[in-house]
Amino acid sequence: MNPDDSLIPRTPVGDWAESGIDWLTQNASGLFDLISTMFNFLVGNLTYGLTALEPLVMIVILALIAWIVRSWKLALGTALTFLLVLSMEQWVHMMETMALVLVATVIAVLIAVPVGILAARNRVVSSIVRPGMDFMQTMPAFVYLIPAVTFFSIGVVPGMVATIIFALPPGVRMTELGIRQVDGETVEAGEAFGASPWQILRGIQLPLAVPTIMAGVNQVIMLSLSMGVIAGMIGAPGLGKEVVAAISSLDLALGVEAGLGVVILAVYLDRLTAALGDRGSYTGSLLAAIQRARARRLTPTT
Repeated sequence: MNPDDSLIPRTPVGDWAESGIDWLTQNASGLFDLISTMFNFLVGNLTYGLTALEPLVMIVILALIAWIVRSWKLALGTALTFLLVLSMEQWVHMMETMALVLVATVIAVLIAVPVGILAARNRVVSSIVRPGMDFMQTMPAFVYLIPAVTFFSIGVVPGMVATIIFALPPGVRMTELGIRQVDGETVEAGEAFGASPWQILRGIQLPLAVPTIMAGVNQVIMLSLSMGVIAGMIGAPGLGKEVVAAISSLDLALGVEAGLGVVILAVYLDRLTAALGDRGSYTGSLLAAIQRARARRLTPTT
């Protein structure tokens, strides 16, 4: 059938979106320059900090963090797997990816948690936010690269912007869910004692919602990592760029090594955030051992 004979005329949604992006490019260049400068500064300095120390020293520090937060087993696994990454000569690329993921995660969480709290406390805000989160979460990840490159050219900045947008929805959803799941009777008890809404949020709802919120942070990190790899297609440094190079040259060895580096980093960050969200369940951590020793010291002897 000839498209001109269709009963339903074509709706040029894509053309409208392109016109909107062109308008933003022409009229908001100052804002994009500011965002670019800020992201380059944050990622560049964090990457420098992660790579300034000798790799072996950095591995010891990261393993110690794993022991403090979770267990000596994770610390040992961290040391062995990171040594494997170092032996594959993917250490610098993994640190570049870690810097991108950490900065994107922090920015996404700083946006997601307040929005999730507002959505949990206001039905109107929730009804507006949910369709937006549905749109952001279901849009194919590659589509975000197009406007990001249009606004910021190629490099780490468009990768950061696309990563933040793609990783944001789980943080908002899980924050809203965590606040809404707090027992209503507990909130009513706080109100009965004269607590203000801010005091109830800070002293009751947020502490009780921490495990759910941290689960959302965990998902933000995982999505940031997956999008950070895809961002290698537009010049973002790190393991993603190595994966793209391996695909372009059909270099199986490089692809396996870069992919294994992504897996190792993902497991490390996943285990850390899981432990931070439920610290009471990980009694083998160094922090838990210190707390037990302090409790025994404070317990009076008979």
